[in-house]
Amino acid sequence: MSQIRKIREEEITLAKHLLTLAKKNPEAYTFPSDVDEYEGGVMGSINFTLGDSGDYAGDIIQVEYTDEDGVRVLITLTQNSKGELLDMDFWKENFTKLLRYPTPDRVTINTRGI
Repeated sequence: MSQIRKIREEEITLAKHLLTLAKKNPEAYTFPSDVDEYEGGVMGSINFTLGDSGDYAGDIIQVEYTDEDGVRVLITLTQNSKGELLDMDFWKENFTKLLRYPTPDRVTINTRGI
């Protein structure tokens, strides 16, 4: 189930940080005013491109974060075939609700894999 809503400042801040970690210029990307929120917002995943989003063209970066309950969360920033941001996908290992939205200082590049 998805839901279109206004993008939150914390989401823009996190996505820009992830782009910087991936050695990309955040200013080269456009952030929409609206996003499509996946899973009713349970884990935090969003789609940046409404309508014709183009095909998935790969991951930009994957980071990890430890939520307040000690459960690891993988966050993957993806792009489409048009070179635009596609998704910021959150995957919490135990599939429960994200308790605290991650801030840039609390994420690290994922080197362990899934």
